[in-house]
Amino acid sequence: MVTPSLKSESITKFLKPYVLKMQCTNKYISAQVFHEPSDTIASFASSQEKSLRASIGSTSDVSAAKKIGKILGERLLIRNIPAVTVALDEDQKFCVKVKALVDSMRKVGVKLI
Repeated sequence: MVTPSLKSESITKFLKPYVLKMQCTNKYISAQVFHEPSDTIASFASSQEKSLRASIGSTSDVSAAKKIGKILGERLLIRNIPAVTVALDEDQKFCVKVKALVDSMRKVGVKLI
């Protein structure tokens, strides 16, 4: 019997297990990597984290997005997650902050599908 929090195996074998979702507002930038089969957050980085605010400076510009991407990439590699699928909304596809975050994750060594 499958537990209620898990999706059926016939569905999950066609999905990429880890999905990156981002949110960029005028004040903050945050990125989460979800584990799709179990619907849990595998890793998270945000400019709202108190431990990161001092090192980031501004919490909403392109340089903050680069730092958040680097931190998230390092956290993913520590958890042995080498690749993620990027899920973007239509309005995010041409956002400079999203591109900066994704590029900095690539530089750290995370593969983006």
